[in-house]
Amino acid sequence: MREGSGPVVLRLLPWLLPAVLLAAWGLVGATGWMPGYLLPDPGRIAGSFSLYLFGQAGSAPYAGRFSIDAAASLARVSMGFAAAVLLGVPLGVLSGRSPTVQSLLGTTIDGVRAVPGISWLPLAMAWFGIGLGTTVFLIALAAFFPIYLNTASGVRCVDPILSQAGAMMGVGPLRSVWTILMPAAMPQILAGLRLGLGTSWAYLVLGELTGVPNGLGAVIMDARMLGRVDIIIVGIVVIAVMGRLSDLLLTASMRACFRSARRLT
Repeated sequence: MREGSGPVVLRLLPWLLPAVLLAAWGLVGATGWMPGYLLPDPGRIAGSFSLYLFGQAGSAPYAGRFSIDAAASLARVSMGFAAAVLLGVPLGVLSGRSPTVQSLLGTTIDGVRAVPGISWLPLAMAWFGIGLGTTVFLIALAAFFPIYLNTASGVRCVDPILSQAGAMMGVGPLRSVWTILMPAAMPQILAGLRLGLGTSWAYLVLGELTGVPNGLGAVIMDARMLGRVDIIIVGIVVIAVMGRLSDLLLTASMRACFRSARRLT
């Protein structure tokens, strides 16, 4: 391998598996192994994708709906994820530092975590109705657990000697959280945030399947009722892309705000 070709290969490597899957998909469509109404070929999906993103609204079903649906879904994910972070990180820090808090919260949180997310849907609809409240509640509930557990685990693994050394240098308990505990536990905290964000996008679809007028999950549900498999796949692809972009934005934001996160790959 020539010098300098290594970085090029590494940059292309993440696209290898998608390219293989796309080629296999095209082969299945070309050979007719699956009927087109069950698995449309990539060309048809590309046309539906273009219509959904750039078509003139009202000119065809789903044309030009992307901006409205994406904005509605992004707002729900942002609110639910923010609520999970505001609750999960502080409780995770407290649980990681205090065995008493861990004992107090552990049984309850583990019990609630064992309940399938879809079991909360009827109760959330009874409490919040159809729409924003139910979706945000489901997202916040699902994203809370990985954020809380990873934060608590990361803080618990920080060597107590670091905090003791900070106290000897005059670092107070509150300040030590930001200057010692958070930087030392950053790998686990960031992992929890990324898992929570991915879970937020997954539960977005569950919340939007309840009959909301706009949103990526609503489009998928409506397309299923009409038998538009192409639009279902378009919705799945859009969620995957937006989820990946939001993950990159989260990682970049953490690296910009915390120097300890910049050392992570």
